[in-house]
Amino acid sequence: MKFQESIETCLKQKYADFNGEATRSEYWWFALFVFAGGAVLSTIFRPLAMLFSLGMVLPHFAVGARRLHDTDRSGWWLLISFVPVVGWIILLILLVQPGKTPVTPT
Repeated sequence: MKFQESIETCLKQKYADFNGEATRSEYWWFALFVFAGGAVLSTIFRPLAMLFSLGMVLPHFAVGARRLHDTDRSGWWLLISFVPVVGWIILLILLVQPGKTPVTPT
């Protein structure tokens, strides 16, 4: 999945869809979009960055849950990120693992 395709999927088609699966590329391209968008907007106008981040919370959790489903785990594993320090490391390891969805070359 390409960058623009990932953003369109996460924002238009599956904004709050916690069912199904998301490939690694879909998740990481969207995560890059959220990070870069927040960084750029925070240098321009901080309240706008806060609104952007608030609007991206639900689709980011949704794509994260779908990514975990692709690795045969429950979306509830996202809650491990609330454990200080270790939680983020464990979640990162779970999110980078290859999924069961076959990757088709384009």
